[in-house]
Amino acid sequence: MNDYDQISRKARTARRIRLTFTYALLAFWAVIVLFPFYWMILSSIKSYGSYNAEFTPKFFTTSPTLQNYKDAFTQVSLGRYFLNTFLFTVITTALMLAVIIFAAFAFSRLEFRGKNLVFTLFLSLMMIPSELVIITNFVTITNWGLRNTFTGLILPSVTSVFYIYLLKENFEQIPNDLYKAAKVDGTSDLKYLFKVMVPICSPTIVTVVILKVIECWNAYVWPRLITDDPNYFLVSNGISEIRENGFGRENIPAMMAAVVVISIPLIILFLIFHKKIMAGVSRGGTKG
Repeated sequence: MNDYDQISRKARTARRIRLTFTYALLAFWAVIVLFPFYWMILSSIKSYGSYNAEFTPKFFTTSPTLQNYKDAFTQVSLGRYFLNTFLFTVITTALMLAVIIFAAFAFSRLEFRGKNLVFTLFLSLMMIPSELVIITNFVTITNWGLRNTFTGLILPSVTSVFYIYLLKENFEQIPNDLYKAAKVDGTSDLKYLFKVMVPICSPTIVTVVILKVIECWNAYVWPRLITDDPNYFLVSNGISEIRENGFGRENIPAMMAAVVVISIPLIILFLIFHKKIMAGVSRGGTKG
């Protein structure tokens, strides 16, 4: 065996060792990350009696049951919470999409006095702590008499400085010569926006939609603050109502079943579109 073969063999051995160590570390980290989900599902299929009879937590069950999932829809208003969340998510996402598309187009293509200054001031809003914004929004919505209404829930969420910035960066990647050529042909700004820019930047727009859906589905602080009527509760803050007035504090398996049902839509959404999310964010952060 010559020196070249020995060096090649050592290189392959070192590579196998690195891959083995890397996969072992990733597997260990995956177990840590996924264990809470496993425990949530496991607890949801245990009966109330068997769960409370475990002096030492068991990592498996020999008598699974789906009764907790039945109770999640029959003993509490989980169906209503789902409907409220669906309406809130769809309406808020649609309105926000319209706002950020027009705002991003204005900042990226239109020319008007003080555009850069306005955009800088606009970005500075991201520096304001969210707690201060919540207080201001709460006072405004309360003074307008919109507490315990879908309008009050939706209004503070119909725009996002970050999403406008992300989409603006995407729009600016489209050559400006294309816009000038379209104007020479007599194309209106609105037609150019929806016929050219939106289709080209569709991966980022899809990403924004997915992220906004996740944000709306997980919304907790604002809906909990602005609504005290269970008829307007979303799934996130509905869980607190379920715990207090539904199953009770001791019925952990039924609570876990409700949490699993609430989590499934977002898990499925992420598994289907996770590549688009990463691709859209990467596209938005790259210029040139």
